[in-house]
Amino acid sequence: MVTQEQISHYIQNIPPVPDVVKQTLGFVQSGDLIKAAKCAEQDPALKLYLKTLINRPIYGFRNEVSDVSQIFGILGTSTAQQILYHYLLTLLVPKEWKLFALNHHAFYDLQASLSRKWEKILRHLNLLNRDTESAITLLPASIIVCDALFGEHKSEVEQLRSVKALDYNTILYRLSKQTLFDICSVIAHKWEMSPSISRIVHAASGLDQNLEPKERLLAQWIHLLLFYELSQSPYVSAGLNEFIDFQIEFVHDIYESFMQVVEYDESNR
Repeated sequence: MVTQEQISHYIQNIPPVPDVVKQTLGFVQSGDLIKAAKCAEQDPALKLYLKTLINRPIYGFRNEVSDVSQIFGILGTSTAQQILYHYLLTLLVPKEWKLFALNHHAFYDLQASLSRKWEKILRHLNLLNRDTESAITLLPASIIVCDALFGEHKSEVEQLRSVKALDYNTILYRLSKQTLFDICSVIAHKWEMSPSISRIVHAASGLDQNLEPKERLLAQWIHLLLFYELSQSPYVSAGLNEFIDFQIEFVHDIYESFMQVVEYDESNR
């Protein structure tokens, strides 16, 4: 089963931020989208990713968007930073998923759907900024980590879950005293993300104590968003609904507001 040594090995093998992406992020963070686009053009893989993601049905563009300058212009600085962090996750995405029944397209759709709804939520809360918007990028990272750590032990995990009905995050903590969110915080640090991004995502487990009011509010909404999204039929079929334990007491006071925002979003797609 998963050991501390295996976790350490996995973390050591997380690739650093490629130079082109680091430079592109720097231009985005300084607000220079023209230079950011020119920089991104130098990386064929990044260019293809931007084109592929922005043209997913969830974004709703009727005509294909292929020009990188146009893509950055559409995204704006906050969303461009978020999308670049999404791209970094492609460095971790497995060629073949072992634990969850996912493929690249399904994972891209999950990223895009979470991002779109998260932006709506942040606008509703009047808390939209570069770092709060980018916080959503690390949630899919936790799914990748889970697949990587448990994929080689699928039969053992399934047997354990059939007896005790434990979610993957709880199993990992009992085995290693680390959660998926702990590992995501390490990834955020390695990729030089803002500490606020790491704190928000770690708190989204619903288990952190002594949170600042703003961080608690963001963590509540992101926790509920994750469970709402993973309860959709494609992700239930993929096995993602057993990913982490739903902390109902953590989110009960925002549930009605959340559903109003999300249902409005869905009805206007």
